[in-house]
Amino acid sequence: MHMEEQGSLAVNQLGYRSTDAKIAMITGEGGRFRLVDHASGAVVWQGDTIPAVDDQASGIKVSRGDFSVWSQPGTYRIESGEGHSSYPFVISDAVYEEAHQALLKAFYFFRCGMELEEKYAGPWKHAACHLTPALVYGEEPRRIDAWGGWHDAGDYGKYVVPGAKAVADLLLAYECYPQAFEGALPLPESDGVMPDVLHECRYELEWLLRMQDGESGGAYHKLTTLQFPGPDVMPEADTAELYISPISATATGCLAGVMAMAARVYTPHDAAFAASCLKAAEQAWAWLERHPEYPGFRNPAEVFTGEYGDEQDLDERYWAAAELYRTTGEARYHEAFRGFAGQNAFDKYELGWADMGGYGTISYLLSERENEPQLAARLLAGLQQRADELAAVSREDGFGISLRPEQYIWGSNMLVMNHAMLLLIADRLLGSQTYERCALEHVHYLFGANVVGMSYVTGLGSRPILHPHHRPSEGDGVEAPVPGLVSGGPNYGKQDEYAREHLADKAPAASFADVMESYATNEVTIYWNSPAVFVLSHFV
Repeated sequence: MHMEEQGSLAVNQLGYRSTDAKIAMITGEGGRFRLVDHASGAVVWQGDTIPAVDDQASGIKVSRGDFSVWSQPGTYRIESGEGHSSYPFVISDAVYEEAHQALLKAFYFFRCGMELEEKYAGPWKHAACHLTPALVYGEEPRRIDAWGGWHDAGDYGKYVVPGAKAVADLLLAYECYPQAFEGALPLPESDGVMPDVLHECRYELEWLLRMQDGESGGAYHKLTTLQFPGPDVMPEADTAELYISPISATATGCLAGVMAMAARVYTPHDAAFAASCLKAAEQAWAWLERHPEYPGFRNPAEVFTGEYGDEQDLDERYWAAAELYRTTGEARYHEAFRGFAGQNAFDKYELGWADMGGYGTISYLLSERENEPQLAARLLAGLQQRADELAAVSREDGFGISLRPEQYIWGSNMLVMNHAMLLLIADRLLGSQTYERCALEHVHYLFGANVVGMSYVTGLGSRPILHPHHRPSEGDGVEAPVPGLVSGGPNYGKQDEYAREHLADKAPAASFADVMESYATNEVTIYWNSPAVFVLSHFV
C-alpha cells in the first residue's frame, strides 16, 4: 500500500513512545480517523484530521491525524473514514531500542578484512576479504598494508573523509548519550568493560591510522580497486588489485579532527591507543600547516571508484583545529580556529562529508576549555538560527521534516538525519527542548511516515526496504538483506538508469525505488547510518 493511493495512511512503523507526539499522515482531504486496537479490532479513540495541505515535496494533498493524547501501551493501527488502514505499530516506552542496536550493528556488517562469523553475523556471515597490501597509485611499486576498516557503501571502497564523518557521529553519540550504549551488541571484541560502540569505532580508527603516510603525516584519500565489482560479487570474491590514491588535504584534515576526538574519548579506556591517536592528529596538523594551499582531490586517470572530491578544505581544517584545541587546550589551535571561524567560504553548521564545518562548531561549543565568549556566542546564535530555519521548514512540510523540495538529493536520508542531529545538539547547547519534537518527526519519517509508506531501514518496520544497492545483500544467497542499513532515500536527481526510466514523473519525495539497480535512491553507506545512530541515541 503506497501513500500515493488515495486514502492511504503512513505511520512510524516501529511505533511511538507513550508521551511523544503521535501523528498519522493521511492522503487527501482527511476527516474522521480512528485508533484501533490491532488484536481485538475495537476502536479505542477517534478524532478529526488537521486541515489538509498541498505538499510540494511529495506532490500530494496530505492531512495529519494527531492522536498524541492516547498513551496507553499496546499494538494499534489507524483507520480512515473510508476504511483504509495503516500498518500496525506499538505504543510503548521502548520503541527504539532494537532499531538503535541494529543501526549500530550495521557497522560490524560493513567490516572489511576479517571473517564475519555466524556467531555474530548470523546468516549474513562471509569470509575475510581485501587482505592484500595495496599499491600506492602513481609511485614506484610500493605497497601499504592498509587492511581493515569499514566498506563505505554498497561497494567495497574505503574512503578517509566519509569514514571520519561516520566515526565522528558515533563518538559524538557516545559523548552525548553514554547511557544509550550500555548493552552489548555483541561484537567479537565485546568485553563488558569498554562499550561496543568504541570497539566498533576502533576498528575503523585503526584503518585510518594505516592510511596516514608515516613520513609526511598526510592522509591518503582512499583505498579501492580501479573499478567497482559486479553487483552480486561478495567481498571475499573481489580480488582485483587494490590501489591507494594520493594524499589529499580534505582527508588529512578529517584524519586530524577524528583522531583528536578519539584521543579524548579513548583516554579513560585505553591510554596507549588514545596517545597514538593524538600523535597521528598532531602529525596530520603539521602536514596541513606545511600545505596551506593544496589542490582538491581528483580521481587518478584509471580510477573509477567514488571520488569524494572537494575543492574546499577550510571546513576540514576548522574542524581539526577545534578538536585539537578541545583535546589539548593548546593556544595555537585556538588561534587557528579563530582564523578559520572568521572566513565565510564554508558553512559552519553542515554535517556532510563535503562540508565538515558543523563538527568544528559543535566541538568548540561543547568544549569545556576557556574559549572566546564573543566567538562562542556568535557560533551559538548561528546554530540557533539554523535550527529555527529547519523547524520552520518542518512546520510547512506535509510530512513534518526539514527538507525543501530541492534537498531530495542523493542520500537525502543523510540530510534528514543530519538535520535531526543538529536540532538535538542545538537543544543541548541552548539548554532547551524546543527542537526535540521536530527531530522526532524526522525519525517517524525514516521509519515509514513518508509518502512512499516504507521504512527506509532494512529489517525494521512492517514494510522495510528489501533490495538495497549493497553487494553482500545481493550476493550472499540470503533472501533478507543485511539488517539495520539506512537507504539513501528519495533522490530527485534520478542519476541511475532505473530511476530515469521508472521515476521520471515522480515528485522529489516520491522519487524512490526499492530495487538493487537504483543506486541513486537505494544505496546504503556508513555515513547515512551514523547520524541515525546519533539521533536514536537521544530517544532510547
